[in-house]
Amino acid sequence: MATATRQLSTAAERREALIEAAFVVFAEHGFHGTPTTAVAKAAGISQAYLFRLFPTKEELYVAAVERCYEKLGATMRAGAERARAAGEEPMAGMAMAYLGLMEDRTTLQATLQAFAAASGGDGVVRDAVRKGYGELYELVRRLTGAEGERMREFFAQGMLCTVMAGMDAPSIGEPWSQDLVGGDINDCRP
Repeated sequence: MATATRQLSTAAERREALIEAAFVVFAEHGFHGTPTTAVAKAAGISQAYLFRLFPTKEELYVAAVERCYEKLGATMRAGAERARAAGEEPMAGMAMAYLGLMEDRTTLQATLQAFAAASGGDGVVRDAVRKGYGELYELVRRLTGAEGERMREFFAQGMLCTVMAGMDAPSIGEPWSQDLVGGDINDCRP
């Protein structure tokens, strides 16, 4: 009779799986609306083991926020690289890549939830969101050479698209939503 072998994952693999599960569950329910039991269940581990890997819910959420900004940064880098390869401006490639990322509802929700959690008074979470946003800003600046007004416009448009996609405003086709995206409602599609 054949013996089934059970493959054990390493602590690093379980930690990685936990961060991915936390990213998804926190994106859906937010920091305050997510019990750690739900994250543990999604990761396929016990709540006790969750707390061995991350001693507090706050530390786990910070790891999920960091994952969110890792995804945003990777998207910006890939967009800039594609644009350069095509002989186009890196910032335009980043904008297109970001619009594509907004179709991923989990990343969209994680981004919005991070901003909401940062405004909720928790200094550690707020610091993590500020750090991630600042690093994203520096990445865009470094890859494009843009500064000042150009950076403000890029990030303002990105924030507008994030909010519009979060509301799924482009799908309603209302004049106000079309006006906010400059007439091309597909520029902020979810």
